[in-house]
Amino acid sequence: MTKIGVVGIVLKADKDIVNSVQSVITQHSDIITGRMGIPDKECGINTISLIVKGTNEQISALTGKLGRIKDVSVKSAVVTMEV
Repeated sequence: MTKIGVVGIVLKADKDIVNSVQSVITQHSDIITGRMGIPDKECGINTISLIVKGTNEQISALTGKLGRIKDVSVKSAVVTMEV
C-alpha cells in the first residue's frame, strides 16, 4: 500500500555527516517527491524536510539508514493514501 509523508532530518553541519546523509537520500531518490534544506550556521546544524511517497518498507529503509548516522536525528509522519 502506498503511503505519503514528511521526513524531518536534523544534522550536525559537518562535511562527513552531510555527505553521508546526501548519499542515503540519493539512494532513495525514487520515493522522494520534494526536498527543502535550511542551514543554521549560528547553531552549526542543518535541517532537511523530505516529502516521500512509497511503501512502508521503502520509507522505513530510508529513515532507518538516516537514523543510524552519528549526529543525525530523524522523525517521520506518514499516512496511508489510495492511489
